[in-house]
Amino acid sequence: MFKETFQRYLTMIDETLTQLPWDKNSLYESMHYSLIGGGKRIRPVLALASAEAVGGNPRNILRAAVALELIHTYSLIHDDLPAMDNDDYRRGRLSNHKVFGEAQAILAGDALLTYAFELLADSELGQPERQLRIIREVAVAAGKDGMVGGQVADVAAEGKSLTLNEIEEIHKAKTGALLTVSARLGGILAGGTEEQIGALTEYAQALGLAFQIKDDILDIVGDSETLGKPTGSDLRQGKSTYVSLLGLEGAGQQLHAQTLKALSALKPFAERAIFLNELAHYIEERKH
Repeated sequence: MFKETFQRYLTMIDETLTQLPWDKNSLYESMHYSLIGGGKRIRPVLALASAEAVGGNPRNILRAAVALELIHTYSLIHDDLPAMDNDDYRRGRLSNHKVFGEAQAILAGDALLTYAFELLADSELGQPERQLRIIREVAVAAGKDGMVGGQVADVAAEGKSLTLNEIEEIHKAKTGALLTVSARLGGILAGGTEEQIGALTEYAQALGLAFQIKDDILDIVGDSETLGKPTGSDLRQGKSTYVSLLGLEGAGQQLHAQTLKALSALKPFAERAIFLNELAHYIEERKH
C-alpha cells in the first residue's frame, strides 16, 4: 500500500515537472540536470499526502507541490558548492558545479528559487486568500528565518561544540522549516481546518527532526554508493551532530522518539493518515 501510494505521488510529481514550460538553453540544462537527477521528492509527496489527509484532491495542488522540489533542489546545488559543503557528488552523479561550473550552478539555483514562486503564484491554484498565505509561508520557510538562516547557523557552528538544543534549533530551520511548510501547504490549499493544519504542522516538525537525525546517522554508517555521495562529511567539517553528541545508540533513540511524536500527531486523521503514518516509519528506516 505504501509503495503503491508513494509511486502514485511520484508519477504525478515527475509528470508535472516534465510538463513545466522551459526555455531550452544552457540555464535550462543546468536547472534540469539537478531537478531531474533523482531524489526522494519527500517535500512534494508530503504536500500531496497532507492534501489527501484533509479530504482534498492532490492533483489540484500539483504545481504548488513541485515548487517545493524546485526550492529544495536549488538549496542542494548551492550546498554542494566549494564555498559551502564542497561536495563533488550528489545522488550518485557529479554535482551541478562540477558539470556546469560554479557561476552557472549559482545562477541555476537562483533561477529554480524564483521559478518556484512563479508556480506558487499560478492563478490555476484558485482561492487567492489561501494562495497568498502559502506564498508568504513558503518564503519565510525558505529564507532568513528558515532554511537559509539554518544553513548560516550550521556553517557558523563548524568546529564548535554545540548542545543538543542548539543542534535541534539549527535543524528545525535548516531542514525542518521546508518540510513543515510542505505539510502546511497541502493542508491549507486543500481547505483543511485550522485544527487539521495544526496537527499536520506538529507531525511535520517531528518528521523534520527525524529526517535530520537519520541523515546524521547515515553520514557515519551509510554506504557511499547507496547514498550517492561521500559519507563522513560532517566529521571532516567538524560539525556537531546528534551522533557526535549522543553516539549512534543515543541518536537512534532520539530518532525513534521523534518518529513516535510524529505518529501521535496524526491521531485526529485516523485512516486518512495511513500513508503519512507509514512515511514516518520510512524516514526512520531509510538507507539513503
